[in-house]
Amino acid sequence: MILHRRIAKYSLGQVVRHRSRDFRGVVFDVDPEFANTEEWYESIPEDIRPAKNQPFYHLFAETEATYYVAYVSEQNLVPDFSGEPLEHPEVTEMFGEFEDGRYPLQSPMN
Repeated sequence: MILHRRIAKYSLGQVVRHRSRDFRGVVFDVDPEFANTEEWYESIPEDIRPAKNQPFYHLFAETEATYYVAYVSEQNLVPDFSGEPLEHPEVTEMFGEFEDGRYPLQSPMN
């Protein structure tokens, strides 16, 4: 049996945007494949439902109107090259200052 190891295309602290929806986000966790509920998965219209066997990303997401946490398949993300930081309030709890288009992870306090 051949095992396929899933390599995530995006990394923690990277700013991404959704391919077809109008939001940006910062990656704060990655699942190597789908790890949410069946109910959540089935709520996505079948014609746009992503495959489960790909990385899924937890994002601190924002639109012009609101902040939230999103769970998005790799196929629906693209890199964000705007060079603009996000204003999501939870970003500063986990990450350092925005630099060179990404957020570095905070160093734990000793």
